[in-house]
Amino acid sequence: MGEGVSGVNRAHWDVWAAAHGQDAYYDTAGLVAGADSLTDVERGAVGEVEGLDVLHVQCHIGFDAISLARSGARVTGVDFSPVALEKGRALAERCGVDVRFVEADATDLPERMRGRFDLAYAAYGILCWIADVDAWMRSVAATLRPGGRLVLVDFHPLLQMVETVEPLVLDFPYAFDGPHEYASSGSYATETGPTTSVEFAHSLGEIVTAAAAAGLRVTRLDERLDSALDLGRGTPVGPDGRHRFPVDGRNLPVLYALTATR
Repeated sequence: MGEGVSGVNRAHWDVWAAAHGQDAYYDTAGLVAGADSLTDVERGAVGEVEGLDVLHVQCHIGFDAISLARSGARVTGVDFSPVALEKGRALAERCGVDVRFVEADATDLPERMRGRFDLAYAAYGILCWIADVDAWMRSVAATLRPGGRLVLVDFHPLLQMVETVEPLVLDFPYAFDGPHEYASSGSYATETGPTTSVEFAHSLGEIVTAAAAAGLRVTRLDERLDSALDLGRGTPVGPDGRHRFPVDGRNLPVLYALTATR
């Protein structure tokens, strides 16, 4: 990611991080009280983490980092937004857990992180901010010990294409075709000040190929037709509380979970 784009997105996430954590999406009171921020999809993908060294990539304000630490992991959270990291540190202190937070670009993680972690974890809204997925995979893979795992849970590229489900309106490509600039005055969680951001599309083929090119062995790729998360875009929620993406009576994938091993 070029410094210009990175700077634009860092400023964007600083604004969002300042607003997040006092809204319905980020249940800070619940987290402090002991709630687990990981859904069944993430928990199923990461498995048992007690005693593991875990790197939470693009950790934002640290909800999942805190939940993983409560599960017995030694957690380092990394993000490029200093505002997000400061909020994460304050939340970890309130929760009484030990999480180390580091400011860094996920595509160029510090040399001192190389070969230190049993698990690198990233979830939701991850690769759409990354221009060079190959660089992201190389950087994250380098942090793993031999036998260490990458777990990446993210919104499916098909869902990323959608602006609204009903009526069905597409406003994003399936695969990489360059940067797309957006202006907004609100995030997925709450209203914010006006910001500009730059996002990038990546197909599942691009993502899996980048993992393989980084020397990782892909052991699992699950595509999910439902999610416990509110996916936005007007996706309907069923009586089971799960959100889905129906088109002409058929549910299309909303999430994927990639597991790969060094």
